[in-house]
Parts: sequence; C-alpha cells; structure tokens
Amino acid sequence: MGEVTKKGTKISILGAGNVGASIAFTLAVAGTCSEIVLIDIAKDKAKGEAMDIRQGTEFCSPVNIYDGEYEDCAGSDIVVVTLGRARKPGQTRLDLAQGNVDIIKSVMPQVAKAAPDAVYVIVSNPVDILTYAILKCTDLSPSQVIGSGTALDTSRLCSFIADKTGVNTQSVNAYVLGEHGDSSMVPWSIANIGGVSISDLAPDTDLDQLAQDMRVAGAEVIKRKGATFYAIALSVNKICDTVLRDQKTVLPVSTLINDKYGISDVCLSLPFIVGRKGIEGEVLPKLTDDEVAKLQASSDALKEILSGLKFD
Repeated sequence: MGEVTKKGTKISILGAGNVGASIAFTLAVAGTCSEIVLIDIAKDKAKGEAMDIRQGTEFCSPVNIYDGEYEDCAGSDIVVVTLGRARKPGQTRLDLAQGNVDIIKSVMPQVAKAAPDAVYVIVSNPVDILTYAILKCTDLSPSQVIGSGTALDTSRLCSFIADKTGVNTQSVNAYVLGEHGDSSMVPWSIANIGGVSISDLAPDTDLDQLAQDMRVAGAEVIKRKGATFYAIALSVNKICDTVLRDQKTVLPVSTLINDKYGISDVCLSLPFIVGRKGIEGEVLPKLTDDEVAKLQASSDALKEILSGLKFD
C-alpha cells in the first residue's frame, strides 16, 4: 500500500483563551487552513470554543475544528503558541517573563517532539523572550520559530500614518523593529508612501508622537475593554497564510538574531522573508547610525531580561 497523502493543511493552537480562540475564529473565517485543533489545560474551554466555531462553519470555508491534547499537534503544518499568563497588578515584567518561561519549558519539548517539522508562530508575551526560550528548550531550528513580534505594532503604526495622510493603510510602507514592547523603534529613514518620505508628504507630522501612539495603542485598548485579541488574531492569520501559501512575504517578525546590526544571541524583529519553511531570508535595510543605536538599545533591553531568567 502506498504512502497516504496528507490532505489539506493543519494548524494547532496552544491556548484557548481570548487570543487563542480569536485566532481560531479568524483562521476559520478566512479559510486559511482545513484543520484546526485547540489545546488547553482547561479542556472544557477548548472544547466549547471549538464547538462554537464548528457550528457556524456552514457560513465559511469548510474546516475541521476540534479540541485535543498536546500529542494531537502531530502532523501540524503550523503550531501557534498562545500559552501563558497575563500580567497581574504589582507583578514585574521579569516575574511575568519567568512564569511564562516555566510554562514554555514544561509544554514545548513534548509539542516539538510531536510536531518536529512544523513552523511555530509564537504569540505569548513577552514574545521575544518566549521565542528565545522555545529555542533553548527544544531542538527546533531558528528558521522554524517565528515570534509574532512587531507585525502588529507595524500594522498599528501604518494605520496611524494612514489616518494622518489620508491614504489607504496598505499604501504605507513603514516598519516597527526591535522588541515588541517599550524599546521598539521606527526607522523613519525608510518609511514612505509611494516612495515619498512621510516627512515630505506630511511635513507637519510629529513622527515621535506617531511612534509613541503606536507603543501605547495596545494599552489604550486594554484600558477600555480589558484585553487585546482581534488585531493580534488578524496579524497571526497573516503570518500563517504567508507560511501555508509559501508567499515569500517580507514581515517584521521575531527570530534569533546573529550578527545583524551588531546584534547577536537575542530574538527581536527585523524584516524577514517568510515562506513555507518559516524564516527563509532577510531584507536588512540600510539604517542611519542613530537608528542602529536605537535597535541595539532595544536588544540590550531584551538581553537584560534574559540575563535574569532561568532556562534550565
């Protein structure tokens, strides 16, 4: 009997909270894949989310969505990681990081064993730290492990620039690089609309204020509704679609950096070419000296956190 040919594409989602469930819903509505498995230690939550989406699939592309165990990640094309806890009042960022690193250490080795050839899309925060942690506790290659990084930050920035200039968001060419967090930086020297710099097109624009608006955008949503999950779900769907369609799209995502802009041994976001195998290349723009310094400062901020964590 010949080898059975796999039909369709499979995405496993670790964590069925607001973010994981929103990603599953977005994948289903977009028709990104044909099979979705939701996995959570809260088994009823995962089952309920899968049931809720499955009962509406008559109205979108056919998708087989169900709940499962870690071993059900076997055969996945992509594993989306949303594991971890949200930051609590009075909890330091370092405390949050270590707690979520511990969760990653307890779960990811068995998941990586079940799905050694999958591309992993990391969404849990702090995303750059946990992307690094997954590489430390598994045998996965850096090209397989993609942190969602500054993809969402970039979308937020482009939306603000679009609002300011009156053009479609997709006509804005700009990036947020570095950490998905307070030390992120915007290389304004390469930002443009139709080849025209933002400063030339809208000379009264306060670029520093736009960058600050981007940094606090998530917090502004959290202040009003308690959490963010729709926009991150859309950004993760874009990453997954790019992988499954082998689009070779340039996206600002996080992965292990070595000898780029004087930065090594840390995960942060740069413009990478994303395709079926994960990270398949890079597009490293020429930055000004000041921009390189800001990117290096972002790296240093992440390394300071990494230095206080236990990965063993």
